Amino acid sequence: MEQRSVADLDDLTTFLARLTGLLLRSSGEGAHLIERAVADSARAFGGAASLLLVPEAAALTVTAADGRTRTVIVHGFPEVFRLDQIAALKPFLAEVRAGRTAISEADRRLMEIEAAPTPYPWWLKFFGIVLFALGFAPLMQPTWYEIATTAVLGALVAALAVTADRVPRLRRFLPLTVSTAVSIVTIEVFADNPARGGPVLLMLPALFYFIPGDYLSAATAELAAGLITTGAIRLVYSVFLLVQLYVGVLLGVLFAGASPHAFFDVAAHSDLPRWALFLAWIVFTAGTVLAFAIPLRFFWPLLLLVYVTVGVQSALTKLAGETGSTFVAAVVLAAAATLIARGPQRPPRLILILPGFFTLTVGSLGMRGLTTLVGGYVEGFQDLLKLVTIVTALAIGLVVGEALTQGHSDT
Repeated sequence: MEQRSVADLDDLTTFLARLTGLLLRSSGEGAHLIERAVADSARAFGGAASLLLVPEAAALTVTAADGRTRTVIVHGFPEVFRLDQIAALKPFLAEVRAGRTAISEADRRLMEIEAAPTPYPWWLKFFGIVLFALGFAPLMQPTWYEIATTAVLGALVAALAVTADRVPRLRRFLPLTVSTAVSIVTIEVFADNPARGGPVLLMLPALFYFIPGDYLSAATAELAAGLITTGAIRLVYSVFLLVQLYVGVLLGVLFAGASPHAFFDVAAHSDLPRWALFLAWIVFTAGTVLAFAIPLRFFWPLLLLVYVTVGVQSALTKLAGETGSTFVAAVVLAAAATLIARGPQRPPRLILILPGFFTLTVGSLGMRGLTTLVGGYVEGFQDLLKLVTIVTALAIGLVVGEALTQGHSDT
């Protein structure tokens, strides 16, 4: 790479600290790529950088071309709700690595990415969360009642999520608030007939936006890659989010005056035609794009990967079982996403993986097991055991798929 500029220590530290913070805040799928991105950017300006990472903070040590060093602490809470910033970062970092921009210009552009408003207005995010839940609903129960219930509960969840964007205090306990509200409405309005399915299955599609399946798999992948500290901390946080949702469901039972034994998860008889099940993944992908602020130009490659993931998992379930088919589907998803992501103008790998990953429905197993245990049903332990095996298979599959196709490429 041709070196075109050598940055002052103060300017380099400011830029790298800003970059590290933005990468941390966008690292809900794992922090393992942050160190490489920061080190490559430092090298482009004649310096060096090293990081000591935990999921929500980093100790950044910057070394300038003249040998002087500086260490700063950077904080950034990991999320996956602003993927438009990840999309903007990829071509920007490619230009930085190529030495095409001075440090002052690089810092200015990074500030613009950091301060950019969300690409969609609040009402499109609201609509996206509802579509996200509706697309997932047939996976729980392929019934029209499930879809109708999810439309109402999804709108409730979307309203709370959009409100939290404007009321920061609500964000601190948003999963608890959402699960409590969904639990109350489900018990009082929709769970009046066991033939329509258990309350657990009626609630889950609406709650799926907050179920930390991505964090659980990222934690497992980090542990598998030897990142013990980040993986362990992220795993604890994932469990905390699940427990917070679980407590919210319990509070809903308490406020509604219902018996915990009402929380069974027996599925209703299917009445959806096959075409509805096929179209559900289109709805799901559109909802993912809007709910997670993904640029619209990425819709078609995301939809392709969703159908590939579903097709592989469905084709292999009878041959390899749920765990085996999930592992193979994750390998195929990760390999395809890594290949498609090559090149600075291609979608980032994280964005390509996310919708396909959600189709494997990892996080819902944990929530389903916990809520079933609320009712005193021992079957909940089976879901929790399945959670452990499926999460591990999915995470290792993603690692293997990336390793099989990872060259010197951008992700």
